[in-house]
Amino acid sequence: MDIHALYAFIGFMLAAYAVIANDSVQTLGTFIASNIKVFKWYWLWLAASVVLIFTLGYGWVVNDGDISYGRLNKIPYQEIQWYHAAAPAVLVLLTRFGIPVSTTFLVLSVFASTFVLEKMLVKSMIGYGLAAIVAFALWMVIARFINEKFNKVKKEHRIYWRTLQWFSTGFLWFTWLSHDMANIAVYLPRQLPLEYLAGAIVILCGWLGYIFYSHGGKIQKIVLEKSGTRFMRSATIIDLVYAFILLYFKQYNDIPMSTTWVFVGVLTGREIAIAHTYRAKYKFGYIFPLVGKDFMKMIFGLAVSVALVLAIHYFFE
Repeated sequence: MDIHALYAFIGFMLAAYAVIANDSVQTLGTFIASNIKVFKWYWLWLAASVVLIFTLGYGWVVNDGDISYGRLNKIPYQEIQWYHAAAPAVLVLLTRFGIPVSTTFLVLSVFASTFVLEKMLVKSMIGYGLAAIVAFALWMVIARFINEKFNKVKKEHRIYWRTLQWFSTGFLWFTWLSHDMANIAVYLPRQLPLEYLAGAIVILCGWLGYIFYSHGGKIQKIVLEKSGTRFMRSATIIDLVYAFILLYFKQYNDIPMSTTWVFVGVLTGREIAIAHTYRAKYKFGYIFPLVGKDFMKMIFGLAVSVALVLAIHYFFE
């Protein structure tokens, strides 16, 4: 194994852990929060692993060995250097502190040109704004009919909501993976051999098992501190809204984007709508520090990403 292959392996392993540990809370966080007291963690892991295997296998077949679903069309494969492997190491460190930074910016920025990075940033900002607006509009309606925190699902209806939630999570997990798999596949050849595909699946399922075993890790706090996210009905609605927004941007173009920004946008619009609807019980003085904290964490991650890409383009290269 030459030095560049070693860097590629280290980068892939770190990126695989960081993407699963940091970003998967967007898709699996509400699923874990609302099911962990009902099902053993390994059943939830098994369900998520089945979708992951299908997503990677389907992408590999229909995209001629490309598991990134075309998200790396603007970022050609290049010989991996030490600083490429260092980017996910920074992400792992931030993940350990529970900071929900964008893996897309932090990992892909060290590979992308400044032109592509600019396109990624613009698309992500549009995603955040659109997600917040759509979520605010939807929950202004939903909150008038359902108090997600206090109106519990009737016992005879729980089986239907539970089933719908599992299907909505599977749909979201598939859609999200088709976006964010680029953050891991960037360390691999664009046309992946079958043995590489099998190895990637084994490693990703292993990291996924760890996340379920640890109940989502520290990043899970972002989900748990939001209103009613432990409830399967709320989790189902959040997952469906988030999935359809991601699906829209998946079809929009092949430029990578930060799914973290979209997810935070959905939670932001939802929280503001709930606070506006229940003004007597839900004070705006609580919501803005909560929303602002998430936004500042995203900006911090973006600043680190920009610093890395500038250092690489102007010093290391």
